[in-house]
Amino acid sequence: MTAWWFVLPSFALLMIFVFYPMLQAFIISFQNYNLVGGTRSFVGLDNYRTLMTDQSFLASLRHSFYFAIIVIPIQTSISLGMALLIQKKVATTGLFRTIYFIPVVVSTAVAATVFKLIYNKEYGLLNNFLELLHLPTTNFLSNPDTAMNGVIMLGMWKAVGFFMIIFLAGLNNIPQDLYEAAKVDGASKIQQFFRITLPLLNRTTAFVVIITTIDAIKISGLVFVLTNGGPNGATETAVFYIYQMAFKQMQMGYGTAAAFILFAIVLVISLVQMRLFRNQDY
Repeated sequence: MTAWWFVLPSFALLMIFVFYPMLQAFIISFQNYNLVGGTRSFVGLDNYRTLMTDQSFLASLRHSFYFAIIVIPIQTSISLGMALLIQKKVATTGLFRTIYFIPVVVSTAVAATVFKLIYNKEYGLLNNFLELLHLPTTNFLSNPDTAMNGVIMLGMWKAVGFFMIIFLAGLNNIPQDLYEAAKVDGASKIQQFFRITLPLLNRTTAFVVIITTIDAIKISGLVFVLTNGGPNGATETAVFYIYQMAFKQMQMGYGTAAAFILFAIVLVISLVQMRLFRNQDY
């Protein structure tokens, strides 16, 4: 009973501020609920059926998945590489750990504003660099073909430091005796990496990949500040679309239905990833 009394406050907070709002949102997803008039009417599965043929919603899902497909392998690889670089303790290790982690604590709004200036066609650092290489300049965020890539670069710059710390913790938990034994057996650094480091980082990698997938698919803050979904909806992600429907067009029922579809997609992907990594566990 004592343990239950200790658990009760946290459980009550979860019920009031998480599970009860989720239940209410699920009920609203079956309604035609307009925030302006506050009118509600039950429409059954109409919101879900309409979303399945809504080209704007489907396009936003494609943009979210494009972001995730590019970010997951590149960001994970960079994070692991940075962790390997700072694992060895030298005089400047603390300095580089701090430098690599700074983007994580920088505000999303500040980071997006700075990158918007970097991407500027007239005076941005990116185009100045292209001019030095005698390459054509471009209006990075105004071109539908390149705008999402600009968001991707900012997203990875913001997140790699956090996952670097996760990988560093995983690396520090690998017994050094294994590396010493491998050296005695004549294993090269590359062989040690693929035969010892990667297998023993399986659970850490699973955590990083799953969290990166969830974060990538629900990306919205960077899009909101950097491009506001433009140009021509080229960077409108699923969460940004849900925000537009629910709080700009005031179609709360329709927006909530889109949110639950996205929730189901993320849940299925996460379960599949967990099963795949469990099968590879050593």
